[in-house]
Amino acid sequence: MEAAGGLLARARRPEPVRLRKRRSVLYAAAGGAAAQPGAGAAGGTAALTALAVAARALNCALVRTSFVPDEYWQSLEVAHRVVFGNYGHLTWEWAHGLRGYPYPLLFACVYKALQLLGKDDVQLLIWVPRLVQAVLAAFADVKLYLLVKHLENAETAKYVYFCQLCSWFTWYTCTRTLTNTMETLLTIFALYYYPIKGSKLGSRWKYLNLIALAIVVRPTAAIPWIPLVFSHFLQEQKKADLILYNCIPIGLVTLGTSLMIDRVFFGEWVLVQLNFLKFNVLQNLGTFYGSHPWHWYFTQGLPVILGTHLPFFIHGCVMAPKRYRIFLGAVIWTVLVYSTLSHKEFRFIYPVLPFCMFFCGYSLKHLKAWKKSAASFLLLSNLIPALYTGLIHQRGSLDVMNHIQQLCNSSYQSQAFVFIMMPCHSTPFYSHVHCPLKMRFLQCPPDLTGNESYVDEADVFYSNPLGWLNKEFYNDTLLPSHLIFFSVLEQEISSFLALKGYKKTATVFHTHVPQGRVGSHIYIYKKKTEINHI
Repeated sequence: MEAAGGLLARARRPEPVRLRKRRSVLYAAAGGAAAQPGAGAAGGTAALTALAVAARALNCALVRTSFVPDEYWQSLEVAHRVVFGNYGHLTWEWAHGLRGYPYPLLFACVYKALQLLGKDDVQLLIWVPRLVQAVLAAFADVKLYLLVKHLENAETAKYVYFCQLCSWFTWYTCTRTLTNTMETLLTIFALYYYPIKGSKLGSRWKYLNLIALAIVVRPTAAIPWIPLVFSHFLQEQKKADLILYNCIPIGLVTLGTSLMIDRVFFGEWVLVQLNFLKFNVLQNLGTFYGSHPWHWYFTQGLPVILGTHLPFFIHGCVMAPKRYRIFLGAVIWTVLVYSTLSHKEFRFIYPVLPFCMFFCGYSLKHLKAWKKSAASFLLLSNLIPALYTGLIHQRGSLDVMNHIQQLCNSSYQSQAFVFIMMPCHSTPFYSHVHCPLKMRFLQCPPDLTGNESYVDEADVFYSNPLGWLNKEFYNDTLLPSHLIFFSVLEQEISSFLALKGYKKTATVFHTHVPQGRVGSHIYIYKKKTEINHI
């Protein structure tokens, strides 16, 4: 009986197998990733994209300060003049063909669409271009995440994405209408298709097209890609095909398109990329706007934009596999090249920051202990500078435009004359006013004729502000109705203000760290005889 019972027990054993089969069917019916990987991946990417767009939209809303003049003068001001051509201003770079129209045309299309819809309100003209830039930044964030997920895994991609989102400098810069910003975003898009070892996403046609577009936007975009393209060339088996069927056609089409666009707007053939190279590299005339020691990017530039990410970047460089050394090579090469130029700025090396974030995320993923503490430290230590630089530091340049805008909404507009007595290009211009108001600012174009004794208008003014004003406005009929200047200038020209009948009508905070010609506040003075509109 016992033997029979044993046989019966063994005969009943297949039942657990049937349960396991039912479990498998149940998971398939529930729509698991194994059953429909494409649909699951698409849904995940859509959710990630929505999250990224929301994050960058918030980012855009929390950046209300000025960074450098180029974010307005080389993009929005140009676009405004293209669409609303009856008034506007182009800087000296456009007179000498150092800048091209393809990037400003993006915002010109935005302005034109708003105009056709009858929605060209000044606030929309200010914020919609930045929202467009924010959306593009969000797509770039997603591409960076998907690239790392493909090369490594979802967890590593999550940490890289986290580092990218909480980078204070990326937060500060990525929604600004700067050519450096677009250069960086196109670099990320191109990196996604770069044929690095182990990647199945590689598409030489796509990544080379994106590089070419980035170079059209800003010729310096070629710098970080030189080691990457060279590495690809060495690994490519069909080198002749790469050059003949990819590099040359893409280069010719892109350059030809750029030439045609600039020909339409300049009215003559202009090779902007060559002029840009001559001015900034061959002639090194960028020193007109300041110079720094050769080591500045290593001792200040890169450490500052990395901030508290720096130790994680170093650790990630040590930990990362050999196949990612090409990314580190691009960072080092770019910093070395820019170090040879006298004029240096933080934004110039912004395009290598995504490469750095890759190593930071890799470091964070592979920390054996204190992983959550490290992530919390990164978030909090970047949150403070991101909010301070985005909401407080150098906000007066934009806030003062709100006061000027009020002159457009009154009958006094035709008589108003605003003179901005600040370091040249300190504020935006017609893109943030959007009415044919008479305005003037101090000019500071460099001399391209080789005149060693040349001094620009702004320097002449600041060498003797009171004497310059008395000479320039020798007749009271020439006097501006409004004067706008930094607080550091007030005492020096106080006698002119009193004599000509000016009264302070507004004080606008600018920065907690005034230096040189830049004061802590911006003052608005109005002639007493005029109706008080500001």
